[in-house]
Amino acid sequence: MSFFDGQPDLLLVSRVPVMQRVLAMVEGVAAAPTSVLLTGESGTGKDVIAEALHRLSDRRQRPFVAVNCAAIPATLIESELFGHEKGAFSGAIERKVGVFERSNGGTLFLDEIGELPLELQAKILRVIQDRTVTRLGGTHGIVLDVRLVAATNRDLGRMVATGQFRQDLFYRLNVFPIALPPLRVRKDDLPALAQTLLVRLARRHGRGPVALEARALARLSQHDFPGNIRELQNVLERALVLGGAGGRRGGLITEDLLVFDDAPLPAGRRERRPEQLWGVEPASAEEVAPLTGFHGRTLSDIEREVILTTLERQEGNRTRTSDLLGISIRTLRNRLREYRELGFAVADAPFGVAA
Repeated sequence: MSFFDGQPDLLLVSRVPVMQRVLAMVEGVAAAPTSVLLTGESGTGKDVIAEALHRLSDRRQRPFVAVNCAAIPATLIESELFGHEKGAFSGAIERKVGVFERSNGGTLFLDEIGELPLELQAKILRVIQDRTVTRLGGTHGIVLDVRLVAATNRDLGRMVATGQFRQDLFYRLNVFPIALPPLRVRKDDLPALAQTLLVRLARRHGRGPVALEARALARLSQHDFPGNIRELQNVLERALVLGGAGGRRGGLITEDLLVFDDAPLPAGRRERRPEQLWGVEPASAEEVAPLTGFHGRTLSDIEREVILTTLERQEGNRTRTSDLLGISIRTLRNRLREYRELGFAVADAPFGVAA
């Protein structure tokens, strides 16, 4: 079975030789039970490659379990990986099946493997060597048949040299290394990558077909994307939200809607009148909250600031705020309820005006 037969994932189709070699390696090793170590900068698509390895293998009908080792609290990670029996520790009120056991017969993807503490590295090594896992508080081992894929954006070889990563575990994982190239050396893939991501984002946001203006694509090509494909997706989603993207009819992403993580809103974008973005004629441009300083902030944070600041400028008038932002009054009320529950101050509606 070739991954590129039928309906390929266009995020894994490339015109660039270095990426074509990566994809050839993926196809070549996918059917084997061999452990694979994926390396590369953050955002290069290691999770996408891991899932492709699973879908190309004869394990594709079995579970694919992914766990981000850096995202699990240190107090819970051992239980998450190996599971526990009821009563194994305070708070263990029922049995829990760990990710090794859940992926039995299939593929286990350990992302950010370089973030694991040394003590836990030793326990994972033992599971890999013995091909059995014992739940915390358990008395017998469970035989495993798991294909292991690990990923990291760190230099594990250097970590081994400095004593931060176990050498024996490194050699167990590094059976078949695949290094993913950064997006800045894949500029010829940008048109296909951007359009594929736009299709997915438009579907997620309930929008019609969305396309990139030629000048917008040229602007994307000039950027180095230190955050790689993940940053590209953020830039496109930000443009989709800021411009409204034509609502449910779809629309065109123009150059002035592109805001990169390390830059404030372009001057041309700030000068654009709000009615051009939202299809509503406000009393003045100052009524819609200005947006600057995107670096290090999530899209939900930015959306919250826009909504709350615009609401405040409308003195709490929900109807006026929803019109200005081009969202339904129901959506606005749902957002405001969420913000209150999170502890954010929400401007009250004017006296005599329904909230």
